[in-house]
Amino acid sequence: MKEVEQGVHNKIGFLDSFVLAFREGLHTDILVKPGTGPAIPAHKAILATRSVIFKTMLSSDECKAPANETITLPELKHEELKCLLEFLYSGSLATDDVEKHTYSLLIAADKYEIGFLREFCEQRLLESLDSANALEVLEVSGVCSSGLLRKQAMNCIIKNLEFIVYTERYEAFAIKNPHLNVEILRTLMEMKRF
Repeated sequence: MKEVEQGVHNKIGFLDSFVLAFREGLHTDILVKPGTGPAIPAHKAILATRSVIFKTMLSSDECKAPANETITLPELKHEELKCLLEFLYSGSLATDDVEKHTYSLLIAADKYEIGFLREFCEQRLLESLDSANALEVLEVSGVCSSGLLRKQAMNCIIKNLEFIVYTERYEAFAIKNPHLNVEILRTLMEMKRF
């Protein structure tokens, strides 16, 4: 058993060299530009192996990746992009980064088809789901088509309805998301029938 643990530890240490290459900008061959802020140097091979969308963007077809070797992810801010890239290299994120950027990273994971990041973000949202963030989780579940998040957020909202619907946050949510407001009402009515 100890040998297995040591083997896993050695493998993790070996794979951490990818993160080091990213952080130190060793032999980078592409710049990834966020919507705001400076571009971040990265490695095409890492991007292409983590996302089919990136692989397509970086293929040699002149219509795809620009000749200047820069791709832009306009929906992400600099700090969010840095977290996305860090995750692509390491498969994890610091707790502070997860708390700050889970929503934007989930949307990016969905858009760029980064399955492991999507699962990671969904799990974090499910673990932290409560009446204080259920509306936001429901909203993001619609953007990234996550049935599990949608179901759990809806259950949380219905369960805590009296604490949620009488708030200014809910009023703003209902104006911004009338289709979700209707869905909440329909779910509530269906539950009252039984």
